[in-house]
Amino acid sequence: MNILSLLPVCALLAVLPVSLTAKIERVVEKSFMVTPGGTLRVETEGGAIRVQPSADGMVKITARQRIRAGTDAEADEILKKLTLTMSAEGADVTATAKYERPITGMRWGANPVEVEFIVTVPAQYSAKLKTSGGDIVVGDLDGRVEARTSGGNVKLGKITGEIDAHTSGGNVTLVEGRAAATLRSSGGDIAIGRVAGPTTVSTSGGNIKAEQVEQVFEAKTSGGNVTVGFAGELRGDCVLSTSGGRVKASVDATTAFRLDASTSGGSVEAAGFTITLEQGGSGKSRLVGAVNGGGPVLKLRSSGGDIVLARR
Repeated sequence: MNILSLLPVCALLAVLPVSLTAKIERVVEKSFMVTPGGTLRVETEGGAIRVQPSADGMVKITARQRIRAGTDAEADEILKKLTLTMSAEGADVTATAKYERPITGMRWGANPVEVEFIVTVPAQYSAKLKTSGGDIVVGDLDGRVEARTSGGNVKLGKITGEIDAHTSGGNVTLVEGRAAATLRSSGGDIAIGRVAGPTTVSTSGGNIKAEQVEQVFEAKTSGGNVTVGFAGELRGDCVLSTSGGRVKASVDATTAFRLDASTSGGSVEAAGFTITLEQGGSGKSRLVGAVNGGGPVLKLRSSGGDIVLARR
């Protein structure tokens, strides 16, 4: 067999994987007139969720369906097993996408259809969002936000209400939180611009960074660095800890608090502060004492890195 006779076969093999993974896109849109102060509830399997504020009193939903199919007819058959719901009740709006997969003795494969929701809501609105595998992106909202994703990133803008955000495998970013906030990741980084409410942050394997903290703050990571800047006086006891990285806390030079810092694998540095020592000292593995006369406790812990207390 010569080379020329092989060319049609090679060409077919080159095209075949593409056709098997080709995606057909369908778009469904719906709008609801609502009063401000309601809640948007969105749940989807495998797709992203994006929510942005608008200047009007409308909730506008775009459901972008991406179907793994080779033909439109095949896509139509797949969509028969997709339940897509978009409805309003009072000031609240709900949007869900669920694919009906048969239960068999065999392992389930990936969903043949992903639904991404793109939603605009009134600026004064809350959101409760859940996806099994995509990103969640929320703009500036005057309301509460609850976000859950099993494998994507969570990106939040300026949120005035309470925040509860969790991802099993991605990063979490928050521009500004003005109320109580809980941010968690099982393996990614957490980055915060400003928080004015009591905040709890945890990740199993990433770095934590908060630029401006104005309330009680607790941060814990099992494998990264913790870097936090405190603005003004400490409003209560705060804890920063890591099992495998460095901890750096920055405070105003005149802030009064009690420092309790300890590391198993490095040293504690706290230059430029007036400290009444109780245990240890700067340059040692432990430093406990009152800073500027004492106050709420700032507890810093590391099992494998240095601890640094610095001036803002």
